[in-house]
Amino acid sequence: MKKASFLIIALMAMALVACGGCKGTTPEPDPEPEPQDTTQVDPQQEPDLSLIKSSVPVTDNWVWSGKPDITIHIENSNTMAVRVGVKVKFTTDKKVDVEAFADSVDVAGNGAFDYKVTTTNNLEPGFYRASCVVNSKTAKNFCFGIDPFKIVSAPDKQPDFDQFWQTAKDQLAAVDMNAKLTEIESHSSAARKVYLVEMQSVPDGLDGEPVIIRGYYCEPQDGQKHPVIMHFYGYDTQGTKAKCECPSGGSSTNAEFYLSHRGQYLNNRPAGTNPGIEEATENIYGDWFAYHLGDENSYYYRGAYMDVVQAVRFMATRETSDMSKLFAEGSSQGGALTYACAALSDWPCSAIAANVAFMGNFADAISIPSLVYWEINDNRGTMTDEQILRSLSYFDTKNLTPRISCAVLASSGLQDDVCPPRLNVVPFNNLATPETDKEYIFGPEMGHSFPGNWNTKMNALFNSKM
Repeated sequence: MKKASFLIIALMAMALVACGGCKGTTPEPDPEPEPQDTTQVDPQQEPDLSLIKSSVPVTDNWVWSGKPDITIHIENSNTMAVRVGVKVKFTTDKKVDVEAFADSVDVAGNGAFDYKVTTTNNLEPGFYRASCVVNSKTAKNFCFGIDPFKIVSAPDKQPDFDQFWQTAKDQLAAVDMNAKLTEIESHSSAARKVYLVEMQSVPDGLDGEPVIIRGYYCEPQDGQKHPVIMHFYGYDTQGTKAKCECPSGGSSTNAEFYLSHRGQYLNNRPAGTNPGIEEATENIYGDWFAYHLGDENSYYYRGAYMDVVQAVRFMATRETSDMSKLFAEGSSQGGALTYACAALSDWPCSAIAANVAFMGNFADAISIPSLVYWEINDNRGTMTDEQILRSLSYFDTKNLTPRISCAVLASSGLQDDVCPPRLNVVPFNNLATPETDKEYIFGPEMGHSFPGNWNTKMNALFNSKM
């Protein structure tokens, strides 16, 4: 009986425990509930992509050896870090694909990051374009150079090249210069008088009437011999109100001539537009580069180059000219005429300065967007590339520069789409001038313009040779 009673009592105890709060028991109090956070929490904000700024600073003048070394500078004005997409594409200056990259980088909040990019392999000497995109926005599209002075584009002159130009010079020698000088008193001084010069040059072909050309001549009045500086102009705007600058006679340092070759500037203006021009002058050549394109014997630049030679011959007739110190300068078309002066004139130049020169390296120009490219394609008619290039080879400055051995200053704007850098560097590379006596300036962000230090450099060069 004792065992049975003990079992019953144990079962009853287990039942009470399982009940956990049956009648006849006192329940434990519930624990205090955890306090609830009633503050509203905003979801994380998305970064403002308009606060991502990018740029490509100029490094090494954007001219390198072997590979480019480009820095894309990225700034993040968000307070949070942002992952930024970067794409870079490289092409040649002839628009041939080279290589492309896509990447992403984390830029700290209120921070900046310099993304470095180059090509996998070394590039051939030449000029290339880089397209840099950050978060689908263009950071920079620009041209850069790789070993530009190693670009080889051998002269492609015709077998009769030298005879062609000798024939032109002989024809010029048979023309009576018949120079007429009219003093521009408003621009003269006691130290140096300024004259309008009108004279004759070669016909527009192997026969015909001589062509009248003009220019402003500055003559020192001290009776001494002076260095001679020839100035040549770029492509004429043809604006009826555009004036050909008439220089002042304030300095007696040099004898100078500012040439207006056939059909341009003083030869293409209404009466009274320029000092000394009392009658209207007219351009009969239309768009000069296209005039008789394909016929080298009547092509516009045959006459224009001979106008340069005639202007130098005029200066040699003046008693105040020291022809042993001959200098020439010009930009664009004037740069081409500068090369023509040094290559074709009867007196050797001491130094020349050709800025963003026109008329160079036609073999490449036909496939690089440029003034030559547009002019040829607009005026080719039925002529093939081969026919055009053969005819233009007589006027290509890359075929003229091997005849030049004087000191040379030249330049290019890397972003120039009128006379792109390849078309300028090739003639420079073909010069016979010693390496120690020639200098090239690249304007990394410059188009068809002047380097900021051009005049300073040019004057220093000329003065060093006087």
